[in-house]
Amino acid sequence: MHKLISELTRLYLFDEQQQYVDAAGGVQPLTPAVLARHLSGEQTVAVQLVTGSGLTRALVLEFGGKGGGELHWSALCTIANAVQHELDLPAPAVSISGTAFQLWLSLATPVPVAQARQFVQLLRATFLPASTDILAVAPPADVEQVALPPALQPSGKWAAFIHPSMGAAFVDEPGLDMPPPPAAQLGFLESLRSANPGQFTQALAKLQGHAGLFDAAPAPVAAPLPAVKPVGQPGLLLQDASLEDIVRWLHARNIEPTFRHRLP
Repeated sequence: MHKLISELTRLYLFDEQQQYVDAAGGVQPLTPAVLARHLSGEQTVAVQLVTGSGLTRALVLEFGGKGGGELHWSALCTIANAVQHELDLPAPAVSISGTAFQLWLSLATPVPVAQARQFVQLLRATFLPASTDILAVAPPADVEQVALPPALQPSGKWAAFIHPSMGAAFVDEPGLDMPPPPAAQLGFLESLRSANPGQFTQALAKLQGHAGLFDAAPAPVAAPLPAVKPVGQPGLLLQDASLEDIVRWLHARNIEPTFRHRLP
């Protein structure tokens, strides 16, 4: 369990600020003991993903709501592929929440929550058709806390990270009846990497460009071609020079021309 907590912290939490919301709505320290009880199903807590100063390093997209699970899974795959192949970001984690599918994007350096919200909104608008029914974009776009998988949900189902190849098996019911093995959850996370600041900035700029939020950079102005120096007679351009002019110009520079092609 200790290794799983370490991986969750590495990807999604803050060393200097780890908090959760208790049953009364109060904010409490998210100690390793509390997190261990959460992961084992003894006490499910809503983890704060945004600091008091308004920074976040976990972007979570939720795919659920009206419509069939196949639609939601297809939308998740579209976004997951775009994140990696169009935006050149590290692979996100995939989870089931008990009622929906979720994508978890990790940032190495926290960003302002407003910037994170813009990124998520542009991501959805750019790569999903307007008619696609997605319930909501989860933290940090709409709410600021989430039950960190694995977690026991009020419905009795378990939220858990899954391998992306397993998603189609959960289109009818995106939840588990039994707690997932901690070792398997660890295996899904330990190979993941956080997006560094340069990667995130570049990806956001691409999305902003797709949305037309800034003008495209002007095309570079071609450098003027150098003037053709005269060959032979003063003021004689290359296009006007005869073969004798060219040979004479080369001989004046101690260059012996070799003609390898015969003219028709």
